Amino acid sequence: MKKLILIMAASLLSLGIKAQSLQDGVKMYKYERYQSAEKILMPLAPGNALANYYFGLSQLAQGDINGAQATFNKYPQDVANMAGLARVAFAQKNMAQGTQIAAAVAAKGKKKEWEPWKYAADAITYSDEANTQQNIQQAIEWYKKALDGNDNADLRLSLGDAYEKIQDGGDAENGYEAVAAKDPKNTFAYTHMGSLWYAAKNYPLALENYSKAKMTDPANPLPYHDLALAYELVGNYDSALNNIQKYYDLSDKSPDDEASYMDILFLSKHYSEAINKANMLMARGVKNPRFNGILAYSQLETHDSVNALKNVRLYFAQQNPKKIYQLDYLNYANILLANGMNDSANYYFNKSVVIDTSRNKSDAYRKIAESFKNNKEYSKSAEWYSRLISEYPETHAIDYFWGVVMYFYAKDYVNADAKAAKFEEKYPDEASSTYWHARVKAAIDNEAKVGDAVPYFTKWLNKVGPNYDKKNDMKIAYEYLLLYYYNKSDKENIKDYEEKIRAIDPSDALMLQIEGIEKRAGTPKPAAHTKPVAKPR
Repeated sequence: MKKLILIMAASLLSLGIKAQSLQDGVKMYKYERYQSAEKILMPLAPGNALANYYFGLSQLAQGDINGAQATFNKYPQDVANMAGLARVAFAQKNMAQGTQIAAAVAAKGKKKEWEPWKYAADAITYSDEANTQQNIQQAIEWYKKALDGNDNADLRLSLGDAYEKIQDGGDAENGYEAVAAKDPKNTFAYTHMGSLWYAAKNYPLALENYSKAKMTDPANPLPYHDLALAYELVGNYDSALNNIQKYYDLSDKSPDDEASYMDILFLSKHYSEAINKANMLMARGVKNPRFNGILAYSQLETHDSVNALKNVRLYFAQQNPKKIYQLDYLNYANILLANGMNDSANYYFNKSVVIDTSRNKSDAYRKIAESFKNNKEYSKSAEWYSRLISEYPETHAIDYFWGVVMYFYAKDYVNADAKAAKFEEKYPDEASSTYWHARVKAAIDNEAKVGDAVPYFTKWLNKVGPNYDKKNDMKIAYEYLLLYYYNKSDKENIKDYEEKIRAIDPSDALMLQIEGIEKRAGTPKPAAHTKPVAKPR
C-alpha cells in the first residue's frame, strides 16, 4: 500500500511538473523568448498537443518555417496545430491555403468548445501576411464568438490586437482596459496598451503603461524593450540605454536580441557602441543588410566617412528595395557629402524627397539645406532654402533668413537681393530681415558710392536702437554709412559715424584710414571697402 501511494504521489508530482513546464514554456513564448520556449517545450511536445503547438509557434517566430510545418503536422487533427499550419501557409505567402485552413478550424467551434475560433482568429491576427481588412474583420467575428463561450484575458487581448491591426484604437483600448480592470497584475494588458499609445505617438501614455507592465512583472522583458524605444523618441537617451540593457539581461540573447540592443544603441546616439555590436554580430556570421546600414550611419556620426561610404553602398546593394526608406536616402546623401561627392549627394537628396510621403515636405527641404550649409556648400544650401520658401511661403522667418544668408555667402547677390526683399516683405517686423537686405545691398554697392544700402541700414538702426547688443552688426552698418558719407564729402555725418565706430572698436581699420586721409589734405580717397564677410550666426 505504501509503495502504491508513493507511485501515485510520484505520478501526480510528475504531472504537476509537466503542467508547470508547459505553463513556463507558454510564458516564455509570450515573453518572445523563443529559444527558451523551444527548450522547455521540446521534450513535452511528443506527448502534449498544446505543447507541440507552442513549440511550433516558437520555431515559426524564429523563421524556421519548414521546422514549424513538420511540428504542426505531428497533430493533424488537433485544432491548435491545424491553425499552426494556417500560419505556416501565410508565412509561405499562400493566402488561399492559409485562409482555407483557418476557416476549417473555425468551423469546428461550438458554444462550449470555443478554442477553435480563437486559434483560427489568432492565425490571421498574428500573421502579418494575412492582415487584410477583410481577414481581420473575420478574425474579430471569431473572437467575439469565442468570448460568448469563455470571456478570458487572452481572448480580450487578442481581440484588442485585431482591432489595432485595422487602426480601431478605441475598441483596442477598451479590450486592454477590460483586462487590466479585471486583473490589475496582467503585465500583457499594460504592454499592449503601451504599444497602442506608442503607435499613436502619444509617448507619455506609452511610457506610463510600459512602466506599469514592468512593475507588474519584472521578469517580462518586453516593456523594457519598448520603454527603450519610447524614451529614445522623447530624447531621454540615458533611460533608453538603461532599459535596453535590462531587456538584454532578461532576454535569450539571441541574434535578434543582440540586434535590438544594437538598434537602441544607434537610436540613442551611442554610435561607437552600436558599431562594436554590429561588427560583433557580423563576425559571428549573423547576416542582415541592416547591420551595414547601422554601421554606415554610425560611422557618419563618428566622422569615419570612408568606411561609412563603403557600408552604405553594401547596404543599398543588399537590402530589399522595399525596405529602403526616405531616411536611408537622406543618410546616403549625407555620407556622399562628407566624402566631397556633392553632385551625387544632391541626386540622393532629391531621391529622398521623391519617396517622402509627407504632405508637407518643408522639414525634409530644411534638413537638406542644413546639410549643405554645414558642409559649406552655400550655393546648394541656398537652392534648397529657396525651394522651401517657394513651396511653403508661410514657413518660419529663420528659413527666409538662411535663404538670404546662403546666397550671400555664395556671393550670388542677385538672388540674395530677391530673397531679402521677400524676407522683409513677409516679416517686416523682423529686424534681421531689414539688416540682411541692407547687407546684400551693401555687397552690391561695395564701394558705397550709390548708397542703395543707406535706407535699409538706417531703418534697421532705428529698429534696434543704440543699445543693441550685437555690436559687430552695428559696426558693419556704421562702416558702410561712414564710407558712403565720405564719398559724398559730408563732414558732419563722417564725424558722427567715426565716433559711433570708435565707441565700438577704437582700432577699426576703415575709421582710422578715413581719419588719416582727412588729416592729410589732398590724399587720395581710400580703396573700396572690402571687409571680410562675417560668419553667419
